[in-house]
Amino acid sequence: MSGRVKLMETLMRPNRSKLKRTLLHKPSRWNIVRGDTVQVIQRNHPEYGKQGVVSQVMRDKMRVIVEGVNIAPRRIKGDAERGTKGQTIMSERSIHYSNVNLVDPVTGFPTKVTYSFLDDGTKVRISKRSGAIIPKPDILTQRPPKNLIASKESDTVNDDDVWGETYVGGPSKWAAMREELLKTLDERATTTTSS
Repeated sequence: MSGRVKLMETLMRPNRSKLKRTLLHKPSRWNIVRGDTVQVIQRNHPEYGKQGVVSQVMRDKMRVIVEGVNIAPRRIKGDAERGTKGQTIMSERSIHYSNVNLVDPVTGFPTKVTYSFLDDGTKVRISKRSGAIIPKPDILTQRPPKNLIASKESDTVNDDDVWGETYVGGPSKWAAMREELLKTLDERATTTTSS
């Protein structure tokens, strides 16, 4: 390649230092879900070796929050109008998903995960360390109840009112424009045939 081509390629290539890290290393599949037991595996992390249950998974930021791990003080501002004082509370901070691994249910050590299908066709996670099946947590089946909508006076009470047509609209502007267009086309057709 000539020097000019190489120069143009480097100029057209995006600056990788400015790209977000999340765009560079997006995982294709998430092995860690809410309710899993995980262990911190990054050696230079101050919480290295600690285990805990995942309380929240933030997939857009590629981070997880583990109960009892990576606890740090967080300052809450006071409010003079309400009469509350400022205070410092201890709360869990998030950890990047690559710094934690699932815990093998048989050995109790961190493990990588592979997927397989059972005889009945269900897809399960399998530990690479011991070959044991890692079940999905029960907390995933428990969903918070959706907000129930309270009935108001303006709501429809009678079943017959539901099927009744309440909106009566005039002709649309598109229909009027279409009719005008057809009239002009007919006039042109009649003028061309008569001449």
